[in-house]
Amino acid sequence: MARSKAAIVLCLDVGFTMSNSCPGEESSLEQAKKVMTKFVQRQVFAESKDEVAVVLFGTDGTRNGLASEDQYQNITVHRSLMLPDFDLLEDIQTVIQPGSQQADFLDAIIVCMDLLQKETVGKKFEKRHIELFTDLNSPVSEDQLEIIVANLKKTGTSLQFFLPFSVNDDDGGGDKSAHVHSHLHQNSFPRKGLTEQQKEGVDVVTKLMHTLDEGGGLEEIYTFRESLERLSMFKKIERRPAPWTCQLTIGSNLSIRIVAYKSLTEEKVKKTWTVVDAKTLKKEDVQKETVYCLNDDDETEVQKDDTIQGFRYGSDIIPFSKEDEEQMKYKAEAKCFSVLGFSRASQVQRHCYVGNQVLKVFAAKDDENAAVAFSALVHALDELKVVAIVRYVYDRRCNPQIGVAFPYIKDAYECLIYVQLPYMEDVRQYMFSSLKNNKKFTPTADQLSAVDSLIDSMNLVYEDDDGETFEDLFKPSKIPNPHFQRLYQCLQHKAFHPNEPLPPIEQHLLEMLEMPCMVKERCQVPLEKVKALFPLKDVGKKKEEKTAQDIFKDDNEDGPNPKKQKIEDEEDSFSIIKLAEGSVTSVGSVNPAEDFRILVRQKNADFKDVSQQLINRIDQFLEHKSSQYYMKGINCIRVFREEAVKLSKVRCFNDFLQALKSKVEDKALVDFWEIVVQDRISLITKDEAEGSSVTSEEAEKFLAPKEKRNEPLPATDEGGDVDDLVSTIKT
Repeated sequence: MARSKAAIVLCLDVGFTMSNSCPGEESSLEQAKKVMTKFVQRQVFAESKDEVAVVLFGTDGTRNGLASEDQYQNITVHRSLMLPDFDLLEDIQTVIQPGSQQADFLDAIIVCMDLLQKETVGKKFEKRHIELFTDLNSPVSEDQLEIIVANLKKTGTSLQFFLPFSVNDDDGGGDKSAHVHSHLHQNSFPRKGLTEQQKEGVDVVTKLMHTLDEGGGLEEIYTFRESLERLSMFKKIERRPAPWTCQLTIGSNLSIRIVAYKSLTEEKVKKTWTVVDAKTLKKEDVQKETVYCLNDDDETEVQKDDTIQGFRYGSDIIPFSKEDEEQMKYKAEAKCFSVLGFSRASQVQRHCYVGNQVLKVFAAKDDENAAVAFSALVHALDELKVVAIVRYVYDRRCNPQIGVAFPYIKDAYECLIYVQLPYMEDVRQYMFSSLKNNKKFTPTADQLSAVDSLIDSMNLVYEDDDGETFEDLFKPSKIPNPHFQRLYQCLQHKAFHPNEPLPPIEQHLLEMLEMPCMVKERCQVPLEKVKALFPLKDVGKKKEEKTAQDIFKDDNEDGPNPKKQKIEDEEDSFSIIKLAEGSVTSVGSVNPAEDFRILVRQKNADFKDVSQQLINRIDQFLEHKSSQYYMKGINCIRVFREEAVKLSKVRCFNDFLQALKSKVEDKALVDFWEIVVQDRISLITKDEAEGSSVTSEEAEKFLAPKEKRNEPLPATDEGGDVDDLVSTIKT
């Protein structure tokens, strides 16, 4: 099913009045060009199939199909109907300049309709739009107003106006809902200081839009500011709904033809980063080769056919060929949507929903028997308050899933909602002590009341005075992903300004996930009450008890305290007896990790000196190039990291690990570094210790390989490519 396309004409007034502006303010032309730029950006990044044309009026010259000696003058078709691209964006920003003439905007609309009629011949467009940007400051004649209205209705062409001011009067009258909308969003401008020509233009526009749509004609008139706010969000890429057909089976005798669509799935950036030549910017100019070499002095080259993949099992590598991998895969006979049984809906908890997609399952189209049987199943599940436990296999290449299908009944349609359930290995079971049986953690009545008030004040549903729900203040499904928005903003900037630094993050992106202002104001008093009833006290650093041995000991004594009863961290794996022995004077080769622990805890110990001893031992272990010594070195690194975090010696460990990575690459100790990566031993981040400046992302990147080998992509993921349900169902 192909997605409907639209033919869009952007009609821009470039007459000399559009360039006028008050000191310190943008001209109407610049504001209009910003709105057009935002619109085209959305179309480009959404990979829209809509085609866009540009018509200018008020130009010094004339170029259109209707022009004669005294008709349709100073109107120019700047760009014919075609897919939007970066050339169009560049035209809007730099090529389109203000003119010195004026033209009738109704004549411009007629030129736009003529363009749509001629350039859509032989093409299939379900929608036609004319978007007109003007300040209404040019002379206008109503002679052909009725003809324009008749043709717009006949061809099904919609018309929208974008103005620097609002056409709504501020006298308190008019549509109440429009007033509420304006109050909530505050996008409209007061009509002050309009010229007589603009007032006449407003009357013509109002008459035109009311004639086109008596009920909501004025809703198609927008201000530049309102449009910029709405268009500041990049549109998501439109997906073609791809049906997944199968048989819903219950036992061996009942089968119902069904079709499923993706209703919910995590959107990911489809465009991936690629390496190109810095001068030509072409991918073809960069050739990449992968060479396999033996870990010997000569680094003998090995053909790829002479290599085999392996799976690390403990410290050993288990060879596993491609043939083994294929034989290991689960072989499903075909796609499957089979009901294993039924369960009470209350038995399936919401926290057990897993997977990366939600499917809406319908009866097969144009199959009356399937529709009747499927409807009976859905209504039975709903009435009995039970759900179906389902075995789902996308196709024979995919592993099976266990999921739940529960009924979903709306006025316009009914379906089953399928969500994947976890296997045993997916569930994490943790045991925590109860808060109920501990009087220390039992809240008072005042504390409970304060928290209740706080929760009530942070209600995200705005209700009017009558108690009826008026508006949802925070809709996650309506909030665009800030990551995508920032990415597209930066890509668009780099396309036009390749040598300039990236712009700062736009304010609306920073505010996108903030608490709504209304909620923030409403919860201030309850927050203060909670703060007063749940006071926080700074307990400070617990003072270490001193013994007589600590007070009267010799200042030159370097050994450990034999009478100290408690070490700094009770969870350390070594005992106080080892500290008391005082026999460890250096990091040995037998048990270097324990030696290191003891030495760094001794009074007056030099952490840098002791850690260098440990580093020397690690280097000795790596020289042997044996799995036994590799694991010993890994244990040393792990202990080194733990003690560096506890004693705030972050830089010492991070410098060592960075040097180790370079050394591993130079000496071709790939096997050893793979163990480090698998055990997730990375740089100490600032979240773990205050002395670090390393972020979690940098620590993760540190373990990432420099260059990934090109591996063939799997035929499909386990979720399949059942696409999202967009326009096939109307709610």
